[in-house]
Amino acid sequence: MVREREQDACPGALQVHQAADGGLVRVRLPGGMLTAGQLIALADAATRYGSSTLELTSRGSVQLRGITDEKSVADLVAGAGLLPSPTHERARNIVSSPLSGRVGGHLDVRPWVHQLDAAICADPALAGLPGRFWISLDDGTGDVSGLRADLGVHALDDRTVALLLSGTDTGIRLDHADVMTTLTAVARRFVDVRGNSWRISELDDPTEVLDDLTVTAEPGRTWPVRTKGPIGWLEQDDGRVALGAGVPLGVLPARTAEFVAAIDAPIVITPWRSLLVCDLDEGVADVSLRVLAPQGLVFDVNSPWLDVSACVGSPGCERSAADVRADATDAVAAGDVAGTRRHYVGCERACGSPSIGEVLIATADGYHRRDRAR
Repeated sequence: MVREREQDACPGALQVHQAADGGLVRVRLPGGMLTAGQLIALADAATRYGSSTLELTSRGSVQLRGITDEKSVADLVAGAGLLPSPTHERARNIVSSPLSGRVGGHLDVRPWVHQLDAAICADPALAGLPGRFWISLDDGTGDVSGLRADLGVHALDDRTVALLLSGTDTGIRLDHADVMTTLTAVARRFVDVRGNSWRISELDDPTEVLDDLTVTAEPGRTWPVRTKGPIGWLEQDDGRVALGAGVPLGVLPARTAEFVAAIDAPIVITPWRSLLVCDLDEGVADVSLRVLAPQGLVFDVNSPWLDVSACVGSPGCERSAADVRADATDAVAAGDVAGTRRHYVGCERACGSPSIGEVLIATADGYHRRDRAR
């Protein structure tokens, strides 16, 4: 695939995109993991210098909109420990099984998240990864392998993982000791051969990034796409509780984020624009649920809010033909979304479209349907 625009304009914490409503900052969160203090810092940045909201992305990152003071935001992000390498900050796109080490799975991939993040930041060549390139670490539950990241591993048991390209099993098997070196080597190979490509799937021959790795199993397996993250009261394997909260349209008010942070527990932003508050005693979980539910967070797995998403639309995007978030909200209120995965977008670019479900594209003549996302 040859792109007309060679420069990767994907926003970061330092490379700020100028949208119709002001500066847009995207803060990468490897594995979606946040401390309470880090969430407070992001909420503070959004309140003091932005739109007073945090946008959760489909890769477990956080966006801040309407930024009026880019340097102050960058200082807050760095001070919270969310900017370990200014040269690599857009390359730190790592998603992992959100409940890994807490519920199910063959192994806990959280240490791998930290190791991979450190390895990426330590390799000067990997600063050349496009901002859209991402890596998945699946603990065997199959939750993030189905998201079809450019590169990934999927735990087959407690000793062996499958190497994936674009969510498809390559037939290459790795021992745990070889995971980090293999992932970084494949990523470097992509940087070497990518040309103007931003994704592995855009290469004429994606397998060229595998170089001399040996196939030892039948390739081609894929995993189903999950459309919802873990929601509600979730019993952890250690007897404690995690709370899974849906965030309507992925827009988390800064004030609500402060309530979440006040629980003072580990937080995970999931690739389904939801969040987890983990490692809670039952009493704390019960009180937290009673406090957070009235804030608009969704704890009902059957809620229609979990079936609908939207790009920013008007007035945040100058290309948009409609206020798609308002229209999506009206559709939920009218009961038009239940049981249907639907994404509203303001133009043909269809930003943020999921890989399954219907996409409604706003035009001057109303919405028209694209049956499957591109």
